Amino acid sequence: MRERGVVLQGVLAVAGLAAAFFVWQREPAGAPGEMVVVDASLQSLERVRYEDPAGRVELFREGSEDGALWLRVGTRVLRANETAKTLFARFAPLRATRTLGVLDAETLAEVGLKDSPRKLVVTLSTGEHAFSLASPSIAWGSPYLRRETDGGVFLVGPWLLPDLENAAHRLVDPTLHAFEAGAYDTLTVTQGGHARTFLVRQRARRPAELLPQDAPDSPDEMARKWHERVWLLAVTPTGLLGRDEEPPGGTPREVFRVEYRHGDKGLGFLTVARGTGGESYARTEHTAGWVRLPPWAEALVLEAEKVVGKR
Repeated sequence: MRERGVVLQGVLAVAGLAAAFFVWQREPAGAPGEMVVVDASLQSLERVRYEDPAGRVELFREGSEDGALWLRVGTRVLRANETAKTLFARFAPLRATRTLGVLDAETLAEVGLKDSPRKLVVTLSTGEHAFSLASPSIAWGSPYLRRETDGGVFLVGPWLLPDLENAAHRLVDPTLHAFEAGAYDTLTVTQGGHARTFLVRQRARRPAELLPQDAPDSPDEMARKWHERVWLLAVTPTGLLGRDEEPPGGTPREVFRVEYRHGDKGLGFLTVARGTGGESYARTEHTAGWVRLPPWAEALVLEAEKVVGKR
């Protein structure tokens, strides 16, 4: 049985590599020889859930007007990035590169599908489609799926698992704002009950100037350099807290805020706050919740007093 299993896996591996080549080259309508496993449109696709012994990952949309895609890793809900959006779309429809039909128990064990703890559930507006996935030691990069309703086994391209298995690092959107630096023409900094508004003057091939609203002929270089560091704040996926998740010790205390506008339209904001342990957090119009800032962000808090003119 062992020799038969090795031969079978070798044949399937070669088929998988060939299928992967076609998947890589395929047109949106599907490569020759592909078959539809889950017939779905992007509009009908609601949720993709992947489970293994390490936990659960879900990509899903809610009934909000912006149609945002969300990622659930364990109990934490985060914004999904562009990679996640591309992955989600590949389930509408879900295509297989090869069908193996219904396999007997011995063959299921040989290809890693017998009693596999890994599950995939694709939820449409019309119902769920559940599958078992081959164990990682057998999958060889192109995972085998077994449909739970009829036992049919399929070979799917190697695109399916890597992002789902590493979702916390590969599918999370860590960006702070959904608008670009040139989109706003005014910004207001508030700190400790004091506020100051700056007009933004764009310059070709040079950094934009910040002009105090109460002194528009006197560019504020110190404020410009400070805000440049604020705008370039970056967080890692591990520093993101989920939607409705509070930092340890409860809601942090706001220490300064920046609001961005274009004309009469508000574009977004950045709130920086201090946690009970002295650590710095931020949240914006785009983040799912609070995000942990690097230690050097504390210097921005101290300099904010100068920007608003408190000292």
